[in-house]
Amino acid sequence: MSDDELKRDGGPGPPRTAARATSLSARILHRLRNYMIAGILVTAPIGLTVWLSWLFVTWIDDRVMPLVPLKYNPEAYLPFAIPGLGLIIVLIGLVLIGALTANLLGRFFLRIFERVLERMPIIRGIHATFKQVFETLLSHQSEAFRQVVLVEYPRRGIWALGFLTGETLGEVQNLTKEKVLNIFLPTTPNPTSGFLLFIPEDDVVVLDMTVEEGIKMVMSGGIVTPEDVRPLEVRNTPRVSAKIFEDLDILRERHKGRDPGNSQPGRRDQPDRA
Repeated sequence: MSDDELKRDGGPGPPRTAARATSLSARILHRLRNYMIAGILVTAPIGLTVWLSWLFVTWIDDRVMPLVPLKYNPEAYLPFAIPGLGLIIVLIGLVLIGALTANLLGRFFLRIFERVLERMPIIRGIHATFKQVFETLLSHQSEAFRQVVLVEYPRRGIWALGFLTGETLGEVQNLTKEKVLNIFLPTTPNPTSGFLLFIPEDDVVVLDMTVEEGIKMVMSGGIVTPEDVRPLEVRNTPRVSAKIFEDLDILRERHKGRDPGNSQPGRRDQPDRA
């Protein structure tokens, strides 16, 4: 190697040593970064779960323990507080209330209390709504929120994940020519809020994923996607197509425009004007 080449390369030894040191430090930083991400993936779910559970327990304790008389409060005789004692008291109280309402005397007082609520103009509507919702959710025979469905919302070609809550009854079904279903469309990342949609049964695609998997997918914004466990030949066969529905809608609109019986003022086909 000539002197010019040695000057251009910076000498035979130092450049190679610096390159090796840079490569080694890059590998170390890359490995440390991977370890840190792995640590976050392990500790973040556990930490958030423990933190939210602790907030829930302390929130109940702060509201229940002040109601307990001081002489019956175990914390009054101990130098430390007992976390979760308020939650235990609430659970015991719910069990006792359930046991009391299961007998004849408890049902008698419950009917009296409900009759009093039914005489209150605003309270009776709130009570009836919550009672119906909780009876539906906690009933073992209920099929509400047991199926995850796929619907096109808010327009054709855009798919949304929803939950089937039951068949539509009453005035809504009587006014609808097709058989419609009650679909609860949750919002992300809070699946407890959403929209109630009445969708024809033919437009609802029932999925094989469980409700828990659907809720996880909604809460994560699609980051957590459940695995498709269906057979391979079924997975490779599409069931729906937004393009087909779009073409059908165009044909229906053209048919309505040509049918004098279905035409409306201002909706007839008119030639295009330049």
